[in-house]
Amino acid sequence: MARFQLIQVKMSWIALFALVHFTYMLLGATIFQILEREAESNNRNHFQLEKLNFLANYTCLDRPALEKFVQVILDAWEKGVNPSGNSTNPSNWDFSSSFFFAGTVVTTIGYGNLSPSTVSGQVFCVFYALCGIPLNLAFLKHLGKCLTIHLGQLQWGMVSTVPHKQIVEVMAVSLFIITGSLLFLVIPPLLFSYVEGWTFGEGFYFAFITLSTIGFGDYVVGTDPGKDYISLYRCLAGIWIVFALAWLSLILNIGANVMEHVVVLTHADIKKQEEEEDV
Repeated sequence: MARFQLIQVKMSWIALFALVHFTYMLLGATIFQILEREAESNNRNHFQLEKLNFLANYTCLDRPALEKFVQVILDAWEKGVNPSGNSTNPSNWDFSSSFFFAGTVVTTIGYGNLSPSTVSGQVFCVFYALCGIPLNLAFLKHLGKCLTIHLGQLQWGMVSTVPHKQIVEVMAVSLFIITGSLLFLVIPPLLFSYVEGWTFGEGFYFAFITLSTIGFGDYVVGTDPGKDYISLYRCLAGIWIVFALAWLSLILNIGANVMEHVVVLTHADIKKQEEEEDV
């Protein structure tokens, strides 16, 4: 009975943290959209005007003209404007993209393909990260505890059928790893590969680089201007990142404990051999 009450308390804390966490992300997405969308639109129009001027004024391409236009392209790219296409390209600061960006801020992934270009957006990003990163860490901590409790329940459920404790632990952890791998590292890359036109290897690479918070930014979902994404696509990707981070952090923690145990055992064996040699 006490164990059941403990699980109920943990689940209520998880629900509370989840509500606060996603409310915070929704608030951040709304404010980033308000602060950045107009500036992005102005940058996009400026770039299109420069393209028209270039085509009108430079019928014979020379080196200075090329260097100037390359600089315009680089400036546009740094401000989040895709140089290809035209001014009707989807905005980088619509709500779903802003929500995804807010998620990459609080999880410290930071792909680098998009960042605030206005002073107000940059200042807000600093304070948003200062509050959001601790909130995200607290949420992941409690979610990890909840997963640990369920993992313990899985172990207890196997005790009645498998007599040896070590076998039970190995089976429970293996089942936890396999199930999580399917949910977070196999099925999502398949979806990303289908939507983005990537190979499965590229989708799996993106998933791992994202969940490990390395975030190179060479692959990012929902950024191809030639594709018509559904509005919830990047929002769902942001939610996947948060829950998959909790699972992967628990797996890495289990791996670290195993490695530490192996090192301790190895050190004990070496010390024992040295003592025997001294005798």
